[in-house]
This record gives sequence, C-alpha cells and structure tokens, in this order.
Amino acid sequence: MHTKAVYRAAQACNDAGLVTLRFNFRGVGTSTGSHDDGVGERDDLRAVLDWMEARFPHLPLVVGGFSFGSMVGLSVGGEDPRVAALLGLGLPVDLERYDYSYLSASDKPILVIQGENDEFGSGDRAAELLTGLGPHITLVRIPGADHYFTDSLDELRAAVRGYYESGPGSRYLIAV
Repeated sequence: MHTKAVYRAAQACNDAGLVTLRFNFRGVGTSTGSHDDGVGERDDLRAVLDWMEARFPHLPLVVGGFSFGSMVGLSVGGEDPRVAALLGLGLPVDLERYDYSYLSASDKPILVIQGENDEFGSGDRAAELLTGLGPHITLVRIPGADHYFTDSLDELRAAVRGYYESGPGSRYLIAV
C-alpha cells in the first residue's frame, strides 16, 4: 500500500477523476491474518469491491494491483461484472508458472505497465505473455524501469492518468 508505484498509480487515478482505495492483503503490513497463496487474497479483494460498491453505488469500479496484487486483481476483477476496467503494474512474468490466458475471455479494457528491466518479468517477457490475448489489453513498457519503477514514477503516473483520462480506459468510465 505504501509502495511508491502504488501511491503514484493511485494519484494518477485521482487525477483522472477516479475515487481510489489502497489496501493491504491479509498478513501484509499491519493487516491481520497470514498470506494465503492467493486464495484468501481473492476474498480480500471481493470484500473491498463490496465495500466500494456500497459506498459508491453509481460509480464504475476499476481494479488495479502491483506485482502479486496485479495477479489477484486481474483474475478477480476480470470475472466480477461490477468491474469496468483493470490495471496491472509490474506483472510477475514466469511463462512456466503463471497463466494469464484467462484475460483473453474479458472484454474489459486492461492496462499493464511493465518496466523494461523488471527483474520479475521484462517488457519483452510481458509482451510475449500478452501478445494474442486481445486488443483490449494495452501494454506500456517503461524504458529503464525496474520492478518498483525506481526513477520512473513520473512516467508511470502519466501512463495511468492518460489511459483513464483520454485513453481506452476512459470510454467505460462515467463522468461524475
């Protein structure tokens, strides 16, 4: 939640007019519980979506995540009809371990931002992973950026903001 990349992405969503909520999964930071290999974390995200929908019933929901959170967010948000768009930052890209083929079944706009030098999956590896999954997926590769987008936070923020202000993500969001 306090990762600079997550903070900057949330700022960019606010800049684009979206209401944002950052949260930690169970067992992270001061959250109670313990890591559950993605099972319980999916439940955590569903609870957050319920909470957001109850407080903002007329606003579209966008789910975003960073690293492990991007895997959870893309899978839960992709299947939840309340979610209008998806955002993945720094996807872990291990083509033998992770399968993102389910993204091809979605018609929701998906923005993936990957550092070219991400140690958990370079821009090239992310492109290899996402190629052929559909035109609804936009991959932004940030030159020189590592997994945490060190020294590239302004580029990250601009990419997120542009996507939701005037890019493919904007067509599904309502003006409030």
